[in-house]
Amino acid sequence: MTTDGRTATRGARTAVDGDERAWAALVASAVALLGIGSALFPRRVYANFIWQYFWGPVYADSEGANCVAWANGDQRLLGSSECASLRNDPQRLSELGPVAEPGYTVVSEVGYVVILLVMLVGVIFLLRRLDLSRYRSLFYALFPFMLFGGALRVVEDGNVAAMRAGVDQPISYPLNTLLISPLIYFTMFFIALGALVGAVWLERSGHVDRYEYPLAGIGTAALVACVGYLSVLAATTDYVYFYPSIPAVVLLGASGAAAATWLAVERYAPEINRGTGLIGLVILWGHAIDGVANVVGLDWAAELDVHYGDLGPKHPVNAGIVDITDAVLPASITHYTGTAWPFLLVKLAAAVLVVWIFDDQIFEESPRYTILLLITVLAVGLGPGTRDMLRATFGI
Repeated sequence: MTTDGRTATRGARTAVDGDERAWAALVASAVALLGIGSALFPRRVYANFIWQYFWGPVYADSEGANCVAWANGDQRLLGSSECASLRNDPQRLSELGPVAEPGYTVVSEVGYVVILLVMLVGVIFLLRRLDLSRYRSLFYALFPFMLFGGALRVVEDGNVAAMRAGVDQPISYPLNTLLISPLIYFTMFFIALGALVGAVWLERSGHVDRYEYPLAGIGTAALVACVGYLSVLAATTDYVYFYPSIPAVVLLGASGAAAATWLAVERYAPEINRGTGLIGLVILWGHAIDGVANVVGLDWAAELDVHYGDLGPKHPVNAGIVDITDAVLPASITHYTGTAWPFLLVKLAAAVLVVWIFDDQIFEESPRYTILLLITVLAVGLGPGTRDMLRATFGI
């Protein structure tokens, strides 16, 4: 290599190192700012922001509560009737401080999107360091981890079912919070990251020919272990059940919806699929699983003779779609169709839009970043969809 070539290479590495240091400084500054703000203004910064929108909902979910009140840091769990009465009692609400409910709000979802984007930048730096190739294969190798994430979340649902049945929780607080949305996304991130680094080491040390095989194997083994654990609970306890009609309906319905959408796009607008290829079909299928699982869980579980805990829409978008459908369509129609079915159409339309955006040019210019984004898009659909499907399957 010529002197100019070595200089250019060193310059490129210096630029990358500078970007990584800037990213690390930004993350550290944000964490420090929140920490200092919480120490100086505990009620305004921590209680009314961090706790109310981020930690409080996780804590309430981990304890199976309808809501939890701040109560000067005493985190008081409340029942459904008391939660409802607080909405009409401003004085009592002021005394207790902020109140958090399981699920998401617009504020928390925006916050998690920002965190996700920051983490994606960090992952891009990591992939540069690992110097991976065969990015499309990486997408398929990580596919089992999306299913595993949803199944792992249902393990915590089984944990809550045990508590409600008066049985000791196999996984108690605070460890169980690692299995609750959104913390489970971080849990899964580090599990997948560890598996990826281990698989790359196996390839580069000569133990395997391709890192994708052990990576996919780890994800598949973890998925089987989770479903096996839930199956054992179904066979040995009286608070976990098994309804095989649920996975049959969800898998068949999602596969049919994804295939029909894919074939329609292939026939009438094939340029949409040209960039992603079969990856686009996988993304459609993953989000169809989420859509169909919501429709079945919210509207058709009772029709399939499945009865389990209250399953309401936890995401503002999903809840908004259900509310709009209920307001627009008369009861004479929603009595037969339910109110969640438009969510499936929205999921399919959004997936097609994503597939259309990722064209050939984007893949050629930045394959690493493109595949990473597509993995993220699949995860935020298939993970929750798998959870909803398995939760209904095991009646928890």
